[in-house]
Amino acid sequence: MSVRVLVVDDSVVIRRLVTQALGADPTIEVVGVAANGRLALGKVEQLAPDLVTMDIEMPELDGISTVRALRAAGHRMPIIMFSTLTERGAAATLEALAAGATDYVAKPSGVGGLQEGLRRVAEELVPKVHALVPGRRRTERLASVPTTATAVATPPAATTRGPVRLRPATPRTTPVRAVVLGSSTGGPAALAELVAGLTEAPPVPVAIVQHMPAVFTRQLADRLDRIGPATVVEASDGETLLPGHVYVAPGGRHLLVAAERGGLRARLTDTPPVNYSRPSVDVLFRSAVAALGGELLAVVLTGMGADGAAGSGQVADAGGTVLVQDEATSVVWGMPGATAAAGHAHAVLPLKEIASAMRKAMGEARR
Repeated sequence: MSVRVLVVDDSVVIRRLVTQALGADPTIEVVGVAANGRLALGKVEQLAPDLVTMDIEMPELDGISTVRALRAAGHRMPIIMFSTLTERGAAATLEALAAGATDYVAKPSGVGGLQEGLRRVAEELVPKVHALVPGRRRTERLASVPTTATAVATPPAATTRGPVRLRPATPRTTPVRAVVLGSSTGGPAALAELVAGLTEAPPVPVAIVQHMPAVFTRQLADRLDRIGPATVVEASDGETLLPGHVYVAPGGRHLLVAAERGGLRARLTDTPPVNYSRPSVDVLFRSAVAALGGELLAVVLTGMGADGAAGSGQVADAGGTVLVQDEATSVVWGMPGATAAAGHAHAVLPLKEIASAMRKAMGEARR
């Protein structure tokens, strides 16, 4: 059965581009288009699409207001926002995600022609459509890779997830000295809930990789900083990683944890993408193991692909603890599912329980 999509955009050119890019996939059917949010509300009631693509700036009713109206009316279908890679576009996209949108893709800019535009939209959008509407094309929920600031090739096809195999919990003999965390699709909303759940500033530094372009990660850090007791910043190369602080990897650069001069420092690199991602969760996790061994807590939240699974294995093998978000509360159970299926997770938890588990593990650092 095809995935039924409604395309909402005030630009005729973009509507045509998205419709053609999606229509090239035989498992996707564009069932309708709308030029603004007010028309989209009626189309959703009429057509009952499986997924909606949504422009942000539109006449009569903008995309953010439309998302709020759809969620208030009880519609739970995934909504993918079409965003521009600007400060204003990033701020609006994060507001849309906070309002209930599911994910976003960047509008093509600076393309050489129609075919290049079609290719870019298809590469960004089609894998997300299939990941966010599971069961139409396949029963498993893993799908290609997340949108990143640097994409180097067409992602590989999804691989089927195996059964969850938890690692047995072992008593910790050393304190947790840092937390490393990875997320992708659905991550901004999950991170907001997690940061809000930290009822006091963490006693150790927390480093985060969220798959987003550079301008988006800066806006994300600013938003998270206003939510909870921790100080949240976009990481800078060479800065000391301090307790009570959360460091978000800049889009387009890998974030590493380095042990230098008796402390921990952030290091940013422009080395090639890993798992088609830069920043990469695996790069962060591996660097933290090299710096701290098993004195780590690693957390893998919702996201497409498998970034973080291999790095989680290194954390667990070194004696660290690995927590992953469960399938029921994940937007896409790709990254956490891959980690759990590989047998690297010590616990699979609903999102609302992860902050508490983190607080408990970090509390050991005070002993």
